[in-house]
Amino acid sequence: MVRRSPVAFLVLLAACSADNGLKGSSDTSDPGLEFDAGDTPDDDADTGGSETEDPYFKLPPAATESYVFVANPDRDTVTRIKVPELSVDTRDVGQNPTQVQTTGDYRRAVTLNEGSDDVSIIDAETFEVRTVAIRENFNAMSLSTDGLWTACWYNPDAESASSSGGIQTFNEVSFVNLETGEHTPMVVGFNPRSIRWSADGTLAVVISDASLAIVDLTASTLVPELVPLAEDELNAPAAEEVELSPDSNWAFVRQFGTSDIVVVDLHGLTADFVPVGDNPTDLDLSPDGSEVAVMSRGSHELWLFDAVDPFATPRIVATPPDTTYGSVLYAGSSGKAVLYTNATLTSQFATWDTTTDVISEHSLVKPVKTMAVSPTGGSLLVFHTQEDADDADTSSAFYGEWALTLVDLDDFRQNPILLPAEPSGYSTSTDGNYGFYLIDGYNFLEVLDFQTMLPEEITLKSAPVFVGNLPETDIAFASQEHDLGRISFYAADQGTLDTVTGFELNSQIDHEE
Repeated sequence: MVRRSPVAFLVLLAACSADNGLKGSSDTSDPGLEFDAGDTPDDDADTGGSETEDPYFKLPPAATESYVFVANPDRDTVTRIKVPELSVDTRDVGQNPTQVQTTGDYRRAVTLNEGSDDVSIIDAETFEVRTVAIRENFNAMSLSTDGLWTACWYNPDAESASSSGGIQTFNEVSFVNLETGEHTPMVVGFNPRSIRWSADGTLAVVISDASLAIVDLTASTLVPELVPLAEDELNAPAAEEVELSPDSNWAFVRQFGTSDIVVVDLHGLTADFVPVGDNPTDLDLSPDGSEVAVMSRGSHELWLFDAVDPFATPRIVATPPDTTYGSVLYAGSSGKAVLYTNATLTSQFATWDTTTDVISEHSLVKPVKTMAVSPTGGSLLVFHTQEDADDADTSSAFYGEWALTLVDLDDFRQNPILLPAEPSGYSTSTDGNYGFYLIDGYNFLEVLDFQTMLPEEITLKSAPVFVGNLPETDIAFASQEHDLGRISFYAADQGTLDTVTGFELNSQIDHEE
């Protein structure tokens, strides 16, 4: 059931309160995601385009604290590399394994085998493989936070490596219990896009274009309960972001082109519309899970909802009126968050003190393409666009070039770095000491020391395609182009590089300083 929130009138009163120092709302129709926008025109209309998600995400090898698992689609195998010994083992899985992921408890790896329409469940320690058939022609996979379930579906926006032919459906999901191997197929809403898993492991929420499907994972038989997200399902705006409350009671949904968020009662199976200002373009859960933040770009507001009592009157923070910030990025548990946009070419960002609600603005050498924060919240990494702002200095060394900037979020020192090409991947060590990134077309692993703010360049034997890191370590891994597979491990604290070449045939380890 979809309904208007009984507190909607109170929320609107809060939005209009003079005490909040808020600007009036304006017409907008183009929301987005997580970045700053440029100066607003005189009529205060939000004319920026959509914000975009991190463009550097790629499907990686999967890592635990002891192993890296690499899918080999052309050979229908998965390779397990043990760290630090770098011993290599390979096992057969299904046909064309296009994805491999590890469970949060590191007990298992799971592959989605598009060629044979099945998933392979791999014991991380024993390397035993069990394969379970699923529905045909799926190309997306998600694992539950507790490591007990996987779900697969067809995402029309994702690439498909192969197809078994025949019919194609757009409303199906396969759930597989990783303990028992039991497969439960089901029909959900049209075009499932992603899945959220509740923190307590009891619920799965399938996000489709116009509905959420709530699945009780504790039931003896899994059955989806559909909750529509619009009063008019024929003209429902697409759900762009969904967050679940830590107590597993609520889902918060941001839709394209609306001025509300949808609050879904995951147990009562009802949906309420709650106003959030003009053109909400980002929705995030605070690091401690206590608040849901909604960035309303068009009205220059940050709306903060209680995650336990979402219908209580929200706190509203005015953002700077001269720059249309469209995204909020929390800096871990540091008590800071970053406001920014990539909807327009604007060379600045802001920091928000989440305790005092004070917002400070900072300039940059170039506009923002995307941003990342170290796990400790002490460092900000800004990936810039090649394009420049309208008022950019044409004599600057950064004009018309790719660049990134490392920012210390304590004293706001900056180290802008000129790049020869576009970055193509990014990762960070769990302890927040190091960042790692790749540059398209260059055989280097780029390393950033977050303590000294100094960069270092590590030469690789061939072109890297993905960078990641082993959990709880300072060890980065870079998978590279090679006919038989190649992956390098760089221990940042020791400055050593080890490379494994040939996952299946005559694997060898090269030790380099």
